[in-house]
Amino acid sequence: MANESYTVSNVDSFIITGFDHLQNQKLLGFLILITYMLILLGNSINLCIIMTDRHLHKPMYILICNLAVVDIMFSSTCSTTMISVLLAEIKTVSYYSCISRTYFYHLGDFTEVMALTLMAIDRLIAIKLPLRYHSIVTNSRTFLFIFVTWIAGFAVLGFVISVVDSVPYCQPVIRYVFCDYASMIRAACVNPEPYFFLPVMLSLWPMCGQFPFILCTYAVLAYSVTKLSNNSSRKQLINTCLSHLIVLLSFYAPKLVSSILTRIGVVLNLTERNAIVIVASLVPPLINPTVYCTRTKEIRKRITDIFLRKKIVPNHLKSISIALSS
Repeated sequence: MANESYTVSNVDSFIITGFDHLQNQKLLGFLILITYMLILLGNSINLCIIMTDRHLHKPMYILICNLAVVDIMFSSTCSTTMISVLLAEIKTVSYYSCISRTYFYHLGDFTEVMALTLMAIDRLIAIKLPLRYHSIVTNSRTFLFIFVTWIAGFAVLGFVISVVDSVPYCQPVIRYVFCDYASMIRAACVNPEPYFFLPVMLSLWPMCGQFPFILCTYAVLAYSVTKLSNNSSRKQLINTCLSHLIVLLSFYAPKLVSSILTRIGVVLNLTERNAIVIVASLVPPLINPTVYCTRTKEIRKRITDIFLRKKIVPNHLKSISIALSS
């Protein structure tokens, strides 16, 4: 219940209470910490490899870099809060820190959808128009589209956060596990239902527009696979499509599960809602770099070369060694 003794002027911090009912908080905290460290490690490896290898300065790898940056931002905004609550037992988050975390969390969600869409379009052009691909999809155009998606995200989320910042707050308690739009609106002393109309409208576009569109692009790619007579080309195309589909489903699956359960009338309790939110926030950023490190031939080869560098003797050194010994 909202406590009307609080007003917007004196609620300068929030208390995160979403984990209070859990018994094994430290265990969950360590799991989230390990997951977050793996997210940072995997995405940093992808970024470093692509940025330091000039042969990988191509549109597809630029898009992978963009996705890695998004994943780091997306996971950092929620993971740091959960880790501080569970391990450091610091449950208090300042008002403006909560606002900024909410902003960047939803910005990461928005830009991830756009990044996946750009990657699907890139693969579609590469397969359907292979001879014109390099003239259509250039590095400069790729950077331009990435820039536009970020600018759109900044603008849209700026408006959303202005709504959150304008409502009066009656209680300094957030019953969820980190700061986001839903948790902050439910902490305000307003009827939350009208305020959920905006995020519902914004979520309709990726769920009902972009997700079906991306699935259609991969359906076209799957049909193209059946037309290939070369087995090696077919295998390469299947691996490419499979990698992108794994990334796509890891991001949309939790959202689809939540939407479907809501539509069929299943009422989720707070613990179940928090569990879905945690999975949706941490699993995609963990899977994305793993998929691209293990299933992208060029990145996998570059990682192998780095780890085996000390064991590999260059050919010209071998020749010198043979000449000296003879």
